[in-house]
Amino acid sequence: MLRRLKEWLLSIPSLAWLVFFFLLPTLMVFVIAFKPANLLGDIGEGWTLSTWVELGNPNYPAIVWRTLRLSFYCTAVCILLGIPFSYCIARASEKCQRWLLMLVIIPFWTNFLIRVFAWKAILHPEGILKHVLVSVGLATPDTMLLYNEGAVLLVMVYTYLPFAIMPLYAAIEKFDFSLIDAALDLGSTVATAFRRVFVPGIRRGIQTAILMVLIPALGSYVIPDILGGPTSEMLGNKIAQRASTDRNLPHAAALSALLCLGVMLPMLVSTLVLRRKKRGEP
Repeated sequence: MLRRLKEWLLSIPSLAWLVFFFLLPTLMVFVIAFKPANLLGDIGEGWTLSTWVELGNPNYPAIVWRTLRLSFYCTAVCILLGIPFSYCIARASEKCQRWLLMLVIIPFWTNFLIRVFAWKAILHPEGILKHVLVSVGLATPDTMLLYNEGAVLLVMVYTYLPFAIMPLYAAIEKFDFSLIDAALDLGSTVATAFRRVFVPGIRRGIQTAILMVLIPALGSYVIPDILGGPTSEMLGNKIAQRASTDRNLPHAAALSALLCLGVMLPMLVSTLVLRRKKRGEP
């Protein structure tokens, strides 16, 4: 009992922090989603389901599908690029590891908005990248590098790739590479050893990397707003529009709650499935 009491006392500060700054704000968002909006842009009195009915707007399915598509594409590309890069870091010498990790962290030394505007300058119709692509025949003078989903996806991958590399590197660094050698000695091909030994061995790192990339990608707002234009609008842009421009806080809260549920439900389902597998339940 004394040991458990000490554990609770040590956990109370972090638990209180999570409750007051994460749980309560999330619950407030769900509560506001069931409140009406008044003419002044504030939260009205009473309760209503009209805000949720308004989510049936025919424009929303396309925006939700675009948000999911770009987020999953971004996550897949980050994992595919992150695994070999993290492997190279983990297998490099200690001195090279420090320099390679420095290259991964350096972008965080610069303000996020500055980096996004830098990409806007790079992808500008009169930018150097456009001239290079036209000169080598990979683009025409009419090719538009900005204000499309390709530009949004490119900058999302650039932004969130470090979030995939760090957990992947942490998992690969602890991997026992003698298992790969053993698999090869037993007649396995390199591809089979990679698929059946290496990937399962870093499964935790891959799962963490997926969550670290997918969750912020689903809530992306600045990148599609600056580089995407009206045809690349994501759910985060609609939330910002409803909260600031339209001053409809309940509608913004309903969209935020919908996005929150879209992130939480798959995680809860996967957690329950894994628990049942560990218990040996069907």
